[in-house]
Amino acid sequence: MFDLGWNPLHGVPSYPAERFAVLADRIGNLLQSRNDILLVQAEAVVALEAAAVSLARPGLSALNIITSPYGGWFGQWLRRGGATVHDIAAGPGLPIEIEVVARALDAGPHIDVLALVHAESASGILNPLPEILALARARGIVTVVDAVASVGGHRLEVDNLGIDIAVIGPQKALGGPAGVSALSVSRRAWELILRDGAPRNSILSLADLKTWIDGGRQGLPGTPAPLEFFALETALGRVEAEGIESVIARHALAASATRAGLAALGAAAWVPPAKASNLVTAVPVPEALEPAALIAAAARLGVELTESVGTAPARLLRLNHTGPRAVFQTVLANVVAYGAALRQAGHPADIAAASEAISAAYSR
Repeated sequence: MFDLGWNPLHGVPSYPAERFAVLADRIGNLLQSRNDILLVQAEAVVALEAAAVSLARPGLSALNIITSPYGGWFGQWLRRGGATVHDIAAGPGLPIEIEVVARALDAGPHIDVLALVHAESASGILNPLPEILALARARGIVTVVDAVASVGGHRLEVDNLGIDIAVIGPQKALGGPAGVSALSVSRRAWELILRDGAPRNSILSLADLKTWIDGGRQGLPGTPAPLEFFALETALGRVEAEGIESVIARHALAASATRAGLAALGAAAWVPPAKASNLVTAVPVPEALEPAALIAAAARLGVELTESVGTAPARLLRLNHTGPRAVFQTVLANVVAYGAALRQAGHPADIAAASEAISAAYSR
């Protein structure tokens, strides 16, 4: 008989239907939200597009904040559904300034929806979320927040902040699978989504997903991928065991240690700490050097550095300290490899001082 090379991963048991609701509640606790939690059987960009598709229609007016390609996509999805979209964009690789948002809200017609990314993995920046949400709340605007690259690395109290739709993915700070995501949806957001006939019969329809909640949160529509949900359970278990405050503190320490190391190395971080992500640190590449050459030099040392996305004029490299990488060993390896790459390119870098600065940060 032919040997099929049986692998237990090929025959994973079905995920128990009654545990989907438990997963949703655990995510709600993580987000400090009593809003409805929807589980999406796809990577978080699908959940983001589902939010846009479910909101967009003729007559809807949106203010869309662009600080990376993700914000640009969200505006396109809204326009495709007939919404009127007013884009405001920050400089390449930079966070939006609160004054720019305030002027846009004061200058234009009534806005129904405001959308933004909280932390940008593309450039390592952090947008001023609480201040922007306060402006939106004062005007009765429904807010959509891409929190994929901030949940677990930054404080995200959904109800206290007043976020109407928060989209998260577990694959970054939470250290979970990439093939499943979640949204929290407020009552105000549902009123806007369900008004005037929401899109239906689509994998991108939040109204269709709401039937899971209305029906008692049993089995999800379609055929769920059990591996993704078992992996999500495991990731949430790790986060709960460590404690979300400790997870956030671990990322904050990794970020501050990385920046201390870069400063000692002689390489300034891209933005000040108050405007920087705790998951990724971006550093400007010296004018005479090529990002690709530095990335290749670090790779030869077994360290992955990456170029920023959608920020070409800024010429940034990213040092990743996300999830399981938010630890001393990875922070040290990232900065030392970057220093070694600079040296190989003929640029000065004080690797010893950088190592001491990182060690000091972790010893406090």
